[in-house]
Amino acid sequence: MSHYIDVILPIPVENLFTYVITEAEAGFLKAGMRVAVPFGKTKVYTAVVKTIHTNAPLKYEAKQIHQILDETPIVTETQLRLWDWMANYYLCAVGDVMRAALPNAFILESETLISKNKDKVICDTDLKDDEFLIYEALQHQSSLRIQDIVDIVDRKQVFPIIKRLLEKEAIVVEEEVFEKYKPKLVKYVKLQNQHTTQSGLQQLLEDLSRAPKQRDVVMSLFQLSAKTKKAIKVSELTEASGASNSIIKSLIDKSVLEEYFIQTDRVEFDGKASEASKALNTEQTEALHQIKTSFETHQVTLLHGVTSSGKTEVYVKLIEAVLKTGKQVLYLLPEIALTTQLVNRLQIYFGEQVAVFHSKYSAHERVEVWNNVLSNAPKAQVVLGARSSIFLPFKSLGLIIVDEEHEQSFKQFDPAPRYHARDSAVVLAHFHGAKTLLGSATPSLESYFNVQQRKYGLVEITKRYNNVLMPDIELIDIKDKHKRKLMKGHFSDRMIQVMAETLEEGHQIILFQNRRGFSPIVECNTCGHSPQCPNCDVSLTFHSYRNQLRCHYCGYNIAKPLKCQACGDTALDTKGFGTEQIEEEVKQLFPNHKAGRMDLDTTRGKYGYEKIITAFEQQEMDILVGTQMLTKGLDFRNVALVGIMNADNLLNFPDFRAHERSYQLLSQVSGRAGRTEKQGKVLIQTYNPFHNILQQVSTNNYVAMYKEQMDERYNFKYPPVYRLIRVTLKHKDFNRVNTASVWLGTALRQVFGDYVLGPVDPPVARIRNQFHKNILIKIPSKQSLGGTKKAIVKINNSFMNVKDFRSVRLILNVDAY
Repeated sequence: MSHYIDVILPIPVENLFTYVITEAEAGFLKAGMRVAVPFGKTKVYTAVVKTIHTNAPLKYEAKQIHQILDETPIVTETQLRLWDWMANYYLCAVGDVMRAALPNAFILESETLISKNKDKVICDTDLKDDEFLIYEALQHQSSLRIQDIVDIVDRKQVFPIIKRLLEKEAIVVEEEVFEKYKPKLVKYVKLQNQHTTQSGLQQLLEDLSRAPKQRDVVMSLFQLSAKTKKAIKVSELTEASGASNSIIKSLIDKSVLEEYFIQTDRVEFDGKASEASKALNTEQTEALHQIKTSFETHQVTLLHGVTSSGKTEVYVKLIEAVLKTGKQVLYLLPEIALTTQLVNRLQIYFGEQVAVFHSKYSAHERVEVWNNVLSNAPKAQVVLGARSSIFLPFKSLGLIIVDEEHEQSFKQFDPAPRYHARDSAVVLAHFHGAKTLLGSATPSLESYFNVQQRKYGLVEITKRYNNVLMPDIELIDIKDKHKRKLMKGHFSDRMIQVMAETLEEGHQIILFQNRRGFSPIVECNTCGHSPQCPNCDVSLTFHSYRNQLRCHYCGYNIAKPLKCQACGDTALDTKGFGTEQIEEEVKQLFPNHKAGRMDLDTTRGKYGYEKIITAFEQQEMDILVGTQMLTKGLDFRNVALVGIMNADNLLNFPDFRAHERSYQLLSQVSGRAGRTEKQGKVLIQTYNPFHNILQQVSTNNYVAMYKEQMDERYNFKYPPVYRLIRVTLKHKDFNRVNTASVWLGTALRQVFGDYVLGPVDPPVARIRNQFHKNILIKIPSKQSLGGTKKAIVKINNSFMNVKDFRSVRLILNVDAY
């Protein structure tokens, strides 16, 4: 009887693929193990085993696998269930989910190798010059890689030459699979056995009497060993003895010292848990009790606590309780920036039980965290991470905490799977039989709506920790200030006055402007021309620190022009402003105080966030200018003033969630002010101080905002009342994408009627030379979500069968908000 396996390949293809295996392999293989399999004519892929069975495929002859890559499964059964749910819910291939879930180092790369065909004798005269060069090289080497051939013939396009050699049967092509993960090995040294006795050591020191530096190294090693009673690293020995590596190497060559290697984790926490968790105040204790009570009747509970109410300490008490039951905890955060402060806080309480997982980690570090979670190691009992950490192979998950659950950073927009980490975390917790706690000072309308529908429990903390007053919020009418000529650059006289008073008192200031760069538009004063990105339908943003214009969509950049590209005039002016310009103005207004900036440009490195946050915490900076990175849960004890430079560009954004997002962003950034005894101050500059959202922010009235926004959502049929699926079509030919979008819109309208909006151009209609069209499908609550998706997939398949539309890329985004 033949045995077969169905495998998941890391490619965007709907189906699983079947391969034939031997009986012995069938006995050894388990679901979740990796195998290297041939695919197509020459490719080799890493695949994950889904099922083992005895049913031969009907449509094709099953190929044999190349090799088994694991001894035990690296993907758990629960993970495979989550992958299936994600692929089904977010309308993508399970291979897309696999590629997103597994660290890159687990997905082995195959490399094409060219070797000589030993079964065929080729006459040199039959070969062209470039073919002969390759063939001759293969006489001396068993195989060549593509890059080697490029170097030999000194041409970039070598595939035509390889093709001709294949046709002449002079060469054979094969794929070699390379393991990408390499464990970190640390070099240690010890004395050879014959020198460890007292007499042996004495004799050795006498022998080295003419080599004082080598003698010092031996003495240092002896002293370190006696003091620490541990294995000695080479780096420790060089530091203690002051000797160079060459001296230690010569001692190894003389067989005085013996070197050996120990595998170690790249991410290690050196300290120990040094503090017990803080005692909770009355409000926190009550909230903790209510959460535990809520968990008895609800799988998911929403903790709605005002900014600086001490939600983190409540989380810590919950984590302690779960760890006592021997289960793991996943703590999800929207931004890597937040992990910096939180890791330090949690490690003080839980020591090395805390593991961190996010995209700034190297491939090797991600593999090590994955292995620790898989083996349920003591090092990975509390996992702190960004959205991708929901893919980790938890063995016994007891609790998931989603902090700042309203954040749109939890939604992945590209590439597939376009999942929402908060919603996926709720499903993951359900699979594990665990509980989910969503925490926020400004909950998303979806979560609060679920509370009203009694799907989620609700716990509220209405007072700040230590009864600190909520910040005093003042709205500044900059339209009036401009009229009365009381503006200095982008700062009103009131903003400058309060900033000066705050700095005089020795407090710090945060200034918020949700746009990076110096200025979004550079415009000619004579003809009005502004430089545009050649690949996208946007103007280029000016960055003064590099003196260049950049596109924030595709990365295209040019040096700032000295004169207008249209009329040649030198009268160029900047319009609008970003964080860079604010930082520059602050330095001019307050030259005696240090200002810093926190945006995507200044936090690119692995420790970029850490450096800026630490510098601000230690008061090396007085004023911090930043984008929305600043709004998310950061705790700065000495900030007394928060200034919002312009609230209007948030409110006037073309999106149905603009007002909700504005409320959340403004409330969150306001919450950074006055987190200790002194009441904080928030100044919001706006052209429209009577706007409802700004009034609600100034009175901290979340419920009024919720009711007003929900009325609009009911009236205009938007989430959470209706579900949304956005279909985006992309192609470099405008006419083709236009025709395709009209065809698809008509087909969808035949099934869903008036619930289909579009096709329309998005706000930026061309990105990276691809024209975009959007179609929006609204799904009423009573309509079957599964049935709707099946109908969409059916129409999608018909669309792909139209010859003219095959090259049009079609993207389905479920819950695209």
